Amino acid sequence: MKISHLEVHILRAPDESRPHWVSHFKVPKANEILVRLRTDAGVEGIGLATSYTPIEAAIHAFRTGIGELVVGANPLAPERLYEKLFALTSQRLAHEKGWSREAIVRISAAVDIAVWDIIGKVANLPLYRLFGGYRSEVPCYVTCAYYRDGKDMAELRDEMQMLKAQGHKGFKGKVGGAPLAEDIERMALVREVIGEDKDLMIDVNRAWDLPTAIEGARLLEPLRPRWLEEPVRWADDRRELKLLSQRTKIPLSAGESELTSYGCRALIDEQAIQILQFDCTMMGGFTEGRKLAALCELNHVEVAPHHDCFIHAHIVAASPAGCIVESFTDPERDPLQAELFENPPKIADGLLTLNEQPGLGLSLSPSAMKKFGERIL
Repeated sequence: MKISHLEVHILRAPDESRPHWVSHFKVPKANEILVRLRTDAGVEGIGLATSYTPIEAAIHAFRTGIGELVVGANPLAPERLYEKLFALTSQRLAHEKGWSREAIVRISAAVDIAVWDIIGKVANLPLYRLFGGYRSEVPCYVTCAYYRDGKDMAELRDEMQMLKAQGHKGFKGKVGGAPLAEDIERMALVREVIGEDKDLMIDVNRAWDLPTAIEGARLLEPLRPRWLEEPVRWADDRRELKLLSQRTKIPLSAGESELTSYGCRALIDEQAIQILQFDCTMMGGFTEGRKLAALCELNHVEVAPHHDCFIHAHIVAASPAGCIVESFTDPERDPLQAELFENPPKIADGLLTLNEQPGLGLSLSPSAMKKFGERIL
């Protein structure tokens, strides 16, 4: 079997006048690469890659021939194709073509996910069963409490009441973009609204220095966070995470900002975290994601991937180390989760139930593709 056709779309949502901010950057509503592969046997697969940086670098790579390395490849040999694409990050060809390292990493992830979608369809199994089939439903939380211009405590309360009414059992709030005392007050409000029986996670998005993180963790402990996510700044995060873990009872999580699986491995080797949050759509695809999940299991670290719950549910459901997936059930924050698929897995009462259709088990919505998509290849 060979890949006979490659089609690429960029998914974007219009800029909003009142963007959602984390501690130090604006989060795009949608900025994704969608890859569609078709084989000479007529089997199709789709893959997604998420980018928080301008996506023009990936567009350039596709328009200058990186897809030629995909067409003709065997989709039933995902390790070989992933290695072929990822190897470009250290080859002269990439420099000659002007293919950035980040663009190659994102493209290799999208292609890998699409290839695994094909493999699942050929095997006539949903990927979570092919990967291990540990369970068919996984816990699911909602990310919320973003900073927005003019957003006050009353608006935050309204947001949390809306999300609580949707039936969520876990909520992740954003901090790090306001003075520490103000952020503690905001998270105390979130805990008040959701109640003592729900999970509360706190996400700093790498905004605090180590002394602030130590103090912040001390002040947050009475709110009983399930975890404290990316609490320290990027420059020395692995070592500072380890030092922080020695000063707090709150479990620490990280991984979404790593560019490779090797960076995630280092977090585990440092014994810096208790929860790993790699993102298959930002690096590695399922080929590397499965390896990281196995590494987590062997090192007593939980797996709670970043973003794209419909994709990552396959990794979390397959492994005993699987913990939970992240969702965005406010369409204003993430319209793609709400609209991109005709048959999204059901989310109810804090659980995501996986589809039993083969592969990813997802069907693209033509209307959503028309609304958000731009074909570039």
